[in-house]
Amino acid sequence: MRRKSRHSRVLRLKTAVFCCAATKALVFSGKTRIFTVMDKSKPLSSVRASFPLVPIRSLGPRHRDRIATHLLALDESDRYLRFGYAASDEQILRYAEGLNFERDDIYGIFNRKLQLIAMAHLAVAAEPELAQSAEFGVSVLKAARGRGFGARMFDRAVMHARNEGRNTLYIHALSENTAMLKIARNAGATVERSGSESDAYLKLPEATLATRLTEMVEDQMAEFDYGFKQQAKHIQELLS
Repeated sequence: MRRKSRHSRVLRLKTAVFCCAATKALVFSGKTRIFTVMDKSKPLSSVRASFPLVPIRSLGPRHRDRIATHLLALDESDRYLRFGYAASDEQILRYAEGLNFERDDIYGIFNRKLQLIAMAHLAVAAEPELAQSAEFGVSVLKAARGRGFGARMFDRAVMHARNEGRNTLYIHALSENTAMLKIARNAGATVERSGSESDAYLKLPEATLATRLTEMVEDQMAEFDYGFKQQAKHIQELLS
């Protein structure tokens, strides 16, 4: 019997796709049916585990209401940590209305009910002299914490910033926001504390073909995941 070529066997695998940042080698595992992209320039311990896959979707103007709903669900303490002050409902609505989707990048994680459970804002400075840097902010609903979503969103923002030619990622946070500062430190950022506030600066390497391909694949996976959840929600509504 004629053996199938390795190439044909790879093509026939119906796999999920898992991506790690900055790829240099492709590793196929037929047993676990995984397509993993790995970076040989870093030790494996420095690459964030790819399980489970967390679809992170780019958000646009049509998601403005969902963004507002997500932020309004934060309690007073969470609003204080996210914005640096206990933002009122009116201030949050103004923030959501003022988001510039053309200049900045906004990402989200949706649950199966299409509730926005985590949101990140990668803001680009309007000043030309700061055009090579971007500021990162994130919020995760209480019910969705403890799953590493904040760190995953940070990784996603780092990759996109690199692909857009940014050389610095900046975080301004309250010094008591230990979770956010821990994410920054773990990524290698320099953290400078000034009383009740802290600034973190992460120098970014240049983009590679691997980071561009990884972002493209992750975008496609997130779109597929969102569409699947939309269809599932629609069917559930029809049956209820």
